[in-house]
Amino acid sequence: MAEKINKNYKYKPLKALQKEEIVQGIVSCDTAILSRAITLLESVKKEDKAIIYDAIKSIPNPKKPSFKIGITGSPGVGKSTFIETFGKYLGEKNYKVAVLAIDPSSSLTGGSILGDKTRMEQLSNLPNVYIRPTPSKGELGGVANQSYETILLCEKAGFDIILVETVGVGQSETHVKALVDFFLLLILPGAGDELQGIKRGIMELADGLLITKADGENITKAKMAKSNYQNAMHLFPGGKNNWIPKILTCSSLENKGIGDTWDMINAFKEHTLNNGWLAANRQQQRHFWFKEKLDDLIKSDFYEKNNIKDQIKQLKNQIDCGDLDPFNAAMQVFNYYES
Repeated sequence: MAEKINKNYKYKPLKALQKEEIVQGIVSCDTAILSRAITLLESVKKEDKAIIYDAIKSIPNPKKPSFKIGITGSPGVGKSTFIETFGKYLGEKNYKVAVLAIDPSSSLTGGSILGDKTRMEQLSNLPNVYIRPTPSKGELGGVANQSYETILLCEKAGFDIILVETVGVGQSETHVKALVDFFLLLILPGAGDELQGIKRGIMELADGLLITKADGENITKAKMAKSNYQNAMHLFPGGKNNWIPKILTCSSLENKGIGDTWDMINAFKEHTLNNGWLAANRQQQRHFWFKEKLDDLIKSDFYEKNNIKDQIKQLKNQIDCGDLDPFNAAMQVFNYYES
């Protein structure tokens, strides 16, 4: 019987969460509290962020770190269908699974266009699975701005496996590599020239390639795509982890290749644990996000001090009519900041 997650916490919607409630809720893996904590992370209010960041410091680290799997691929490749099938497979093996689905954002409201909870009905009903859709809000890198902190909260809540589904925007999905342990690239067979259908940069980041929808009339195309990618992977330089990416086929609808995918991921985990790369990579990721968050704070501080926004508005007309070039305008604002 899979370990149940408490999904029945009752709270007053209008009552603001306190630090102690967040700490206790995350430690007990209360998904209602977890969801509200993530909402605080996504808030633009400074007071909300202050509460959640203060709480994160007080939440103890888990006894065992989560294993994080990034899943990416072009729109229509079947990411959500694969994640539902794969998530069910893991859930039925008694793993506690968190699915963080980064959805495309509405350009008008900033909200999520597609809700993965509505697209993964069967998975969301499993007692040991938590799904959190998050709007990307236009962030590059295929992940949301607070993805690192969201993953950290799920890890501290005790989830064994965290699946991170990216928006599927292609070559700009690089930040996800700095969030996860294993990076899985899904590829659709028969969508044109296989080796031109996806950029080399994203292939070099992948730890495993999965040819999806390998069923019915697509089986031959999937086998051909697998062969093409296997040949292509030999042209890429080896990674620092000394792992040779595997290429597999799967059918999420027919539940084929799902177990093989998990075997591949486990082989990667064992390989990188033994050679020390997994621990070193996680340390490097923490350093990466330290710099990213520091850059964000510096940028935010810059725009909020010394009437910088007013100075930018004053220069806008000169830039618009071509009297002042963008570089010198930027230098003028920066010099104003330093004065």
